[in-house]
Amino acid sequence: MLVIWCNATLPPEARARLVALTRGHRVVVPRASGEGDAELAGADVAFGQPAPVHLLAPTGPRWVHLSSAGYTPYDRPDVRAAFAARGAALTKSSRVHDAPCAEHALAFVLAHARRLPEAFANQHGARAWPQHALRARARLLEGQTLVLVGFGSIARRLVQLLAPFAVNVVGVRQRVAGDEPVPTFAWGSPEATRALAAADFVVDLLPGAASTRHAFDAAAFGGLKPGAVFVNIGRGSTVDQAALVESLAAGRLAAAYLDVTDPEPLPPEHPLWTTPNCFVSPHAAGGTADEGERLVSHFLENLARFESGRPLVDRVY
Repeated sequence: MLVIWCNATLPPEARARLVALTRGHRVVVPRASGEGDAELAGADVAFGQPAPVHLLAPTGPRWVHLSSAGYTPYDRPDVRAAFAARGAALTKSSRVHDAPCAEHALAFVLAHARRLPEAFANQHGARAWPQHALRARARLLEGQTLVLVGFGSIARRLVQLLAPFAVNVVGVRQRVAGDEPVPTFAWGSPEATRALAAADFVVDLLPGAASTRHAFDAAAFGGLKPGAVFVNIGRGSTVDQAALVESLAAGRLAAAYLDVTDPEPLPPEHPLWTTPNCFVSPHAAGGTADEGERLVSHFLENLARFESGRPLVDRVY
């Protein structure tokens, strides 16, 4: 029997399914945030978002499955060393979140190309009929250049979604693996710089980390061509938001579509809310109505692999 510690945020139906389909094992659910640490130390498996500081002990879960696609809080030397010392594994839930994140990014790109924000603003404002003006500014994605910065599972899914639109897609990442389905260049290389300078759309998919902090700063925005559109589905910390506001206010960027900010929640008085042509969704890209069910399904698939000694899906280390 395995002891499964779970603080994943799940609706009642999904939690009931988790308990029902793990019979033979004991599921421990903390009553409140910060509780259940003693049970975590004695658990074989953790599912959710355990505090990294509670994973440093010599004894602890042999496998931690995160309910998020991001794993930045766990990507630190002391946590990695503790996992290595006890032969533990860390997995994440990219398979659950990559498709909705990719669709959210595509929705941002299509909304801009078809001038939907302007149409909706008119509906809630003057209620005029700017038919000719919107038609004159609308464009097809065909032939446009879109650069994906950061190339994980979200980028791969977005490449698939963009294929029917005949978009020129280019990847930029810190280390090129060679198996990317589109031309991909290393961040900071001359090829990457040229690709970004030619981009009609730049989609930031970078994870939060010390190495990616303010990757998009004043110099990076200055290197984009006038009229480019910036989309951020990665992490707010990857953007120098003051530089972004300045680029939008000066009209160098045509628009910014942000699902992530720094901080979150974004304070009501923050200038991003009122900067012209800046559109914010509240870190909702990875969500779906059945997210809880999908998280449980992904965990249960990995649990079966863990029990049988097969390779885990979405393994970080």
